[in-house]
Amino acid sequence: MLADAQPAIRHGVRSMLEHFGDISVVGEASTTGEVLTETSRYRPDVLVLDPLMDGAAGMQVIVQVLRLIPATGVLVFSSDDDDKAITSAFHAGARGYLIKKAGADQILRGIQAVAAGEGIVDRSIAGRLSDLIRPATTPDYYPFPQLTDREREVIERIAAGKSNSAIARELALASKTISNRISTIFGKLGVADRAQAIVLARDAGLGSGQG
Repeated sequence: MLADAQPAIRHGVRSMLEHFGDISVVGEASTTGEVLTETSRYRPDVLVLDPLMDGAAGMQVIVQVLRLIPATGVLVFSSDDDDKAITSAFHAGARGYLIKKAGADQILRGIQAVAAGEGIVDRSIAGRLSDLIRPATTPDYYPFPQLTDREREVIERIAAGKSNSAIARELALASKTISNRISTIFGKLGVADRAQAIVLARDAGLGSGQG
């Protein structure tokens, strides 16, 4: 399935894929809302997605799609080669990341790789990928670069299973402040509730250091 706000991009990719003949485009979407509706309907093997279609919501939709249809592989196809965008996409669960200047051969290979459960990254960012997606044991690495320092204090305590009231006491903040901060964190991480946030954070290596 193709998800991009620009009809010309969707048409170009569709035409290229139809030319090769071994990949079927089952649906298209131009908004994140349509992405969720259409992926639920068609359950595609691969979703080719430009997260820029609805701003920050584009990254969140990756998490939402994988929660609905875990078997769908997400291949980001974007004009944004910013380090933060790339790390956010992979942390959200994308299997691949291609830049829109990629040639037809690379797009085809990317879709085939993601469909096979493999990862792929654009040639232009391959050289710096290891620095972007580093293991959690690296001292200066943090798994969620989109969070502020104050939000990190909260997510680390959430990962440790602490309640809002306990977090408020430890940070000497009002419970309402903690609630607001948690809502912001959930939005940035693209999760719907505390349970999902805990799973995501613990998978990233957080929570083990909190008592």
